[in-house]
Amino acid sequence: MNQPLPPGPRQFTTTRWSVVLRAGGLDQDQSRAALEQLCRDYWYPLYAYVRRKGHSPEDSADLTQDFFAKLLAHDFAQGLTPQGGRFRSFLLTALNRFLINGWQKHQRQKRGGGTFTDSLEALIADRGEVEYLAEASHHDTPERLYQRAWAETLLARALERLAAECVERGDWRFDVLRPFLSAGEDPPALADAAAQLHLTLAAFKSLLHRFRQRYRELLLDEVGQTVGSAGEVADELRGLLQALRAS
Repeated sequence: MNQPLPPGPRQFTTTRWSVVLRAGGLDQDQSRAALEQLCRDYWYPLYAYVRRKGHSPEDSADLTQDFFAKLLAHDFAQGLTPQGGRFRSFLLTALNRFLINGWQKHQRQKRGGGTFTDSLEALIADRGEVEYLAEASHHDTPERLYQRAWAETLLARALERLAAECVERGDWRFDVLRPFLSAGEDPPALADAAAQLHLTLAAFKSLLHRFRQRYRELLLDEVGQTVGSAGEVADELRGLLQALRAS
């Protein structure tokens, strides 16, 4: 099935972090929904950061959940401006304040229930410690681990979106091309992959180029979801890729 790839990502003005920043401290449903989705997507780097700070798996899970519950229960956009920077930096600053301000186990407030907090608790319980134990290095500082985990989460989200697009249009070629797109997989020889798809080597290289191009578009869109302006996308991506190379 030789189907074209879908069009490029949506415009920057609809991104989640810019929606939060535009709220200007007002408790708007749209802004809260945008923040909830960002937190759902990027909870793991915070869990890894808290773990690397020396907390136990149980305390790290509780602290991460408490932090997000507190963030969403308060006027989270207070003091933010449309030029309020990057979600990655905002979260780490807010988390450090949360940890410094004495939110130890015996001081924690009871978390309120709800769809978001319940689903986040299930995510952390199911994947938090498993992913932490699978980290390639356990000698990174908490800050370096946070940056690397954020970058890896970003790449994974872009790849998941590309996979979902392929499933939606019934394009099974993604299964063959995925190892060439994911940094964590060892791809087969180009000729072997081309044979799987019954393509010449030249045709396979052309197809792979189109998939890589679409993957990059989705990656840039994912970055755009977490920064406050279109001008920050390239710098943010560059910094995150540097964090991966430094690991």
